[in-house]
Amino acid sequence: MNKSPAPKPTESELEILQVLWQHGPSTVRFVNDELSKKRDVGYTTTLKLLQLMLEKVLVFRDDESKTHIYRAAVREEETQGLLLDRFVESAFGGSAMKLVMQALGNRHTSQEELQQIRRLLNDIEIKNDTTPPSTDEAL
Repeated sequence: MNKSPAPKPTESELEILQVLWQHGPSTVRFVNDELSKKRDVGYTTTLKLLQLMLEKVLVFRDDESKTHIYRAAVREEETQGLLLDRFVESAFGGSAMKLVMQALGNRHTSQEELQQIRRLLNDIEIKNDTTPPSTDEAL
């Protein structure tokens, strides 16, 4: 059974998803109020975006009460991974190294961030060392 690819949210849809991921199921009014803290956005615009997101299955809507409650239908980590994969492929030719070199070279990286990066690299190395070779590698 083929799983259809997750839809890629637009920037505006991603802003709405951020609100839902951070605050959980929310009304249109609440989402609009949160978005309005960063930029001027109309209630009807937020409502229309949520309706489009419902059609794209980026959100679910609870119709049980008079006030509709929306919740994210996609997980934050999966969406970030999808967007990052597409970005790395289109902007860096699929090279994670180019992405990291560009990111680290363009801004100050704190000692704490560098320690976290080292821990991540160590974890990846340990994981790679303990992963059994695939069938193709064994041949």
